[in-house]
Amino acid sequence: MQTYDVVVVGAGLAGLQCTRLLAGHGLRVVLVDRKQSLEQAVHTTGIFVRRSFDDFALPPACFGPPIRHVSLYSPHRRCLELVSPRDEFRIAHMGTLYTRLLKDCRAAGAEWLPATSYLGSDASCEGSLVHLKVDGEPRTVAARYLVAADGTNSRVARDLGLSLNTDWIVGLEEVFHDVPLNGPPRLHCFLDHRVAPGYIAWIAEDGHSVHVGVGGYPAKFQPSGALDEFRSTVGSIVQLRSARLVDRRGGRIPLGGILPNLVNERGLSIGDAAGAVSPLTAGGLDPCLRLSELAAKVINQFLSTRQRSHLEAYDGRQFRRRYLVRRALRTAFSYAAYNAVLEAGFAVLNSRPGHLFAERVFFGRGSFPDVLTSDVGSAAARSVAKSVASTGKPQNSQTISVN
Repeated sequence: MQTYDVVVVGAGLAGLQCTRLLAGHGLRVVLVDRKQSLEQAVHTTGIFVRRSFDDFALPPACFGPPIRHVSLYSPHRRCLELVSPRDEFRIAHMGTLYTRLLKDCRAAGAEWLPATSYLGSDASCEGSLVHLKVDGEPRTVAARYLVAADGTNSRVARDLGLSLNTDWIVGLEEVFHDVPLNGPPRLHCFLDHRVAPGYIAWIAEDGHSVHVGVGGYPAKFQPSGALDEFRSTVGSIVQLRSARLVDRRGGRIPLGGILPNLVNERGLSIGDAAGAVSPLTAGGLDPCLRLSELAAKVINQFLSTRQRSHLEAYDGRQFRRRYLVRRALRTAFSYAAYNAVLEAGFAVLNSRPGHLFAERVFFGRGSFPDVLTSDVGSAAARSVAKSVASTGKPQNSQTISVN
């Protein structure tokens, strides 16, 4: 039986980022995914925000031109124009980006198992026995630690006894090439509960590709029909008559915010499996990068010392508290179930305070809360301090170190 330090299940952005960093720490890591190729079945539009480019070394060749302009539309198609002095968004060629990150993972020493299904896991004295199906053949591997990067409805998180997403929307979009760009690259966001109940419809155009999509609560709309209806109404905004359809993609987007129970001694959740998506905007790529970076640091510390106190830095409750305002706004938006209510709210956005609020939503740097590397060590330090206070001696005499 093969033994690994870490098994990462799911090769989306979260799994790739975490695998690359763990392998860089010198751990023996295997990354598994059901897909044979990571260019298959992409589920995200791939909109990255300025903060990601400020803080991460993302390969420019995997992205389209920068976007500074946002047009926000009311149900009656009144328009609020927002312009940033900075490059705020870029749309990734996600298949290309995934392939590039996988190359980095393998260069760092990680093993790659495509066409591999996760069947389940059992606790063992050293961590977990992970049951897989590789190219149709059953295989069991041993793992000191298990990472759930397998999406919104995570089987791995369920087997680990971690929190699961219970609130999500469904998104569906079409991607077009050969579309003329009228004016600068732009995001168009449409508030319309008739075609996008509980979320928005959108057009993202950067001169390289155009994404046309809808999202909403699955019990309240039929995504394919809503997308057809929405596409038929946007001819004055984007010309799709001679466009070339290159992809049709969709999936679930969790909206409950960071889940409370993300970690235990057998494993942890990252990405959509952890609810690492803004409850308000449903933006998840920047939170995904940040949470995966933290996860890699926590796992490395825990496997190096076996001190459970290092896992405290990954307690989802501390991050969940920082999402209170966005969760409250998400609830308010969900209750605005009629377009008349959205139209009235849009009128408020046209005021000066409302305009500033809209700019903050679209251009602010708010995302997953920053957690410095030192915070990983400080969680362990707090635990040791509590032990000393209560017993007069630490539970573990090992030095607390931070890499």
